[in-house]
Amino acid sequence: MTARGNPTEFRSELMERLFGRYARPEMLRLAERIGDDTERFAVVARMALSADAAVVMRASWLLTICAELRPALVTPWIPKLLAAAARPGASDALRRNIVRSLQFIDIPRRHQGRAADLCFGFLQDVKAPVAVKAFSMTVLANIAMSEPELKHEIVLTIEQLVPYGSAGIRSRARKVLAQLRK
Repeated sequence: MTARGNPTEFRSELMERLFGRYARPEMLRLAERIGDDTERFAVVARMALSADAAVVMRASWLLTICAELRPALVTPWIPKLLAAAARPGASDALRRNIVRSLQFIDIPRRHQGRAADLCFGFLQDVKAPVAVKAFSMTVLANIAMSEPELKHEIVLTIEQLVPYGSAGIRSRARKVLAQLRK
C-alpha cells in the first residue's frame, strides 16, 4: 500500500487485498497498515457501508478488527454504523460486524440510547443470528456500566433468552449476567 496515497489509490489496493487472501492474519496486516489514519479508515467504513454484499462482508470484518485495535477510529462513524445495522434488509454480516465493533468502543452518551435500542431489538428478534445476539448482550452490558438504571431491563431480557438459546447464547448470557450482577 502507498505510504499516504490518495483515497482512490488506497481503495483500489484495499479491494485487491480484501478479495485476495481472506484470512485473519491478512486482515490484521491491513488493520496495522491503516493504523491511526482516519482517511484510510474512512475508506474502509465507506466500503463496509456500501451496497455490494461481497465488499460489505469483507470490509466490515476489517472494520471490526480496526475497532478492536483502535476504537477511537470508529467513534465518528457510530451514527452511520447504527443506522446501517438498523436498516431493514441489512446483511447478517454487516449487523454482526457492526455490533461486534461496538463491543470495543466507549460509546458516547449521546449515541447510547440508539445503540441500546438496536441491541435490545436484536435480542428480541427470533431471526437474529446467535453472534449478533451475543455481541448485543456485551454492548448492552458495557452501556449499563455508565447507565446503571438499564441493568434490570438488560437482565430481564437476557434471562428470557436463556431457556431457548443456543449454547453460545447461554454461555454469553452467563458471563454478561455475572458482570451485571456485580
